[in-house]
Amino acid sequence: MESLGAYGSSSDDSDGEQQQKAQTEDPSREHEKMLHLKGSGKFSGKSKVLDFSVKSAPIVTLNEAMDQRRHIDPTAKEVKYNYKYEELYAPEIGPDNPFKTQQQAAKKNHLAGFVEAAHVNEFNFETQRRTFQSFGYAYDPSTVDEKDGDKLVGSSTAAEEAEFKTVFEDNKKRPLDKRKRDKNTDASDIEGYLGPWAKYKDEETVSRPTDEDSAYLEEYLAKKQKKGRREEEVPMEETSTLHIKEDKDYQGRSFLHIPQDLGVNLKSEEPPAKCFIPKRQIHAWKGHNKGVSVIRWFPKSAHLMLSGALDNKVKLWEVYNQRRCIRTYQGHKQAIRDVNFNNAGDQFLSASYDRYIKLWDTETGDAITRFTNKKMAFCCKFNPDDDKQNLIVAGTSSNKIVCWDTRSGDIVQEYDRHLAAVNTITFVDKNRRFVSTSDDKSLRVWEWNIPVDMKYIADPSMHSMPAVTPSPNGKWIACQSLDNKICVFQVGERFKEMRKKVFKGHMVAGYACGLDFSPEMSYLISGDGDGKIFVWDWKTSKLLCKWKAHDDVCISVLWHPHEPSKVASASWDSTIKLWD
Repeated sequence: MESLGAYGSSSDDSDGEQQQKAQTEDPSREHEKMLHLKGSGKFSGKSKVLDFSVKSAPIVTLNEAMDQRRHIDPTAKEVKYNYKYEELYAPEIGPDNPFKTQQQAAKKNHLAGFVEAAHVNEFNFETQRRTFQSFGYAYDPSTVDEKDGDKLVGSSTAAEEAEFKTVFEDNKKRPLDKRKRDKNTDASDIEGYLGPWAKYKDEETVSRPTDEDSAYLEEYLAKKQKKGRREEEVPMEETSTLHIKEDKDYQGRSFLHIPQDLGVNLKSEEPPAKCFIPKRQIHAWKGHNKGVSVIRWFPKSAHLMLSGALDNKVKLWEVYNQRRCIRTYQGHKQAIRDVNFNNAGDQFLSASYDRYIKLWDTETGDAITRFTNKKMAFCCKFNPDDDKQNLIVAGTSSNKIVCWDTRSGDIVQEYDRHLAAVNTITFVDKNRRFVSTSDDKSLRVWEWNIPVDMKYIADPSMHSMPAVTPSPNGKWIACQSLDNKICVFQVGERFKEMRKKVFKGHMVAGYACGLDFSPEMSYLISGDGDGKIFVWDWKTSKLLCKWKAHDDVCISVLWHPHEPSKVASASWDSTIKLWD
């Protein structure tokens, strides 16, 4: 800058000569140069001192051509003329935010919107509130003092009957106010003194129905008792349908025979070394007309699957090869609630809302026998011990756990300690004990054949647990709690809740969604009320994966005992899906 200044001062004479020459040549050109230099530098006398400072934000005054809106002071109490909508709702500072909705952009001074202060006399407000509660009409307290008159709220007919008076004004006496009492305020009359406890003159101390009323009541009660008596329901005749051409193969083996040509050892008692979360659907079984309520693997091998549904039917499906529907069992009038195989898989139980439990032959489809105590059974299963396969237990709606002997059909034991319907029965501790859960939000542990619970677990924070599954190693049980979490209980010598081991994230409130362990106990899997499947890590309780599996409630999920990543799921959308 100094050199430029020195350069300008040293060449004053030459510049002056050039200027005189330019003025003689073209005076308009010299004027343009002066304007240009005024905008970019400073002049002082003959010498020119150039200023090269940059002004990034020049002062710009808006004129009407650029912004025709007239901005209003938001604190102004009075406006002088009729503003347009764009002017009233223009932003106070800066440009308008294009991403705000109309509701967000509205002016607010409160979470719910714009609140204006209004003065209402407290006495007037309370008077009108009580008048409205008592007579059904009131005046709007905020308009009482205005010139337009009082604004009536509520029934105008009631207001006319009450002569438009409030509760603080004299009004017509109500019927109860007109009742007169017997009076005897003479305290010296010891026997006849009534005081404030005197009865009303028209009060009846003993009331009996008239002859007409008594006849009507007797007829009504007789009809009610007759309606209350349930006629002996005739059980539905049991039938079954075979859906495959031949029930025997070329060697004379039935479909119950465990296949050995699948590349998987289905007779193995060892679980897979490592399990994996399934990634895709590989098959869907469709055959039920209504939602599926329960699915069960064939014992030990899981090469077949049994399903009970809301269409009153039980179906047997192939898990491998062609994955056909093998047989349909029909014998219930209402929806199926639970099904369970015996240890060999040649028989199974089905419990229905028609109050019957039926024992079926899996291969032939014949109904062997039926059991009922005239109450609905919500769960039923065989005693897992091989020497007690003739005993079945069922949790019923009569708050009892009932044990039948299948050989005689008689009830041999009842466990009656629950206070509401029994939902699940789970055998633990090498089948010497079993755990039951109920709608009374408790968990009880029973010794087999002893009808008194040895352990009672209940807590005010506990919810009903309508689905329970034991762990493969027999040390834990996982319970689906209706407060949208899975609770874990330790079983064995000590029965206690593991409060730190809780699995959350799914929505099961109101649904008895099933759950299951992976065979080597690295994952816990559960259904969901939205049709999703959730997978948690067993050790850390972290949610690892979830996906949309069904269009309706996913009511049951089962992990295959021999396959590392195969999971079956059943839903109220009437489908059963296989995932891998």
